[in-house]
Amino acid sequence: MSSVSRKPVLRVRRSGALLVASVIALVGTLPIAGARWALSPILLIPLAVFVWALRAGTDVYPDRLRVRALFGSTTVSWDEVAELAPDEQGRVSALLVTGNVLRLSGVTTANLPAVLAAAGQEVSNPPTPD
Repeated sequence: MSSVSRKPVLRVRRSGALLVASVIALVGTLPIAGARWALSPILLIPLAVFVWALRAGTDVYPDRLRVRALFGSTTVSWDEVAELAPDEQGRVSALLVTGNVLRLSGVTTANLPAVLAAAGQEVSNPPTPD
């Protein structure tokens, strides 16, 4: 029986500035929500952003990736990942062998080497045309 780590080797999350911004937005909406009872649902917006910033991200395990969102998560084994491809904004997506694309929350080109190192995956460069 192989031992599978339940704790991720690396957790990649968005900037902590989102947490601070959502708390500031929550404090800013309190006077508006306190003015009338009917406006109280406006508090749900910064609260949802806070929970999303806290939860959303990518967990890297030696044998799989888990991408977490506000609601739910998707787990993909490294065998299902054909390649990791950055886009123009520096965000990284996993191209799966099935042809699907899975956006890796929080993973950028800056922290991609750390993600690959944590997973024990090698970096391979595409062949250059002659």
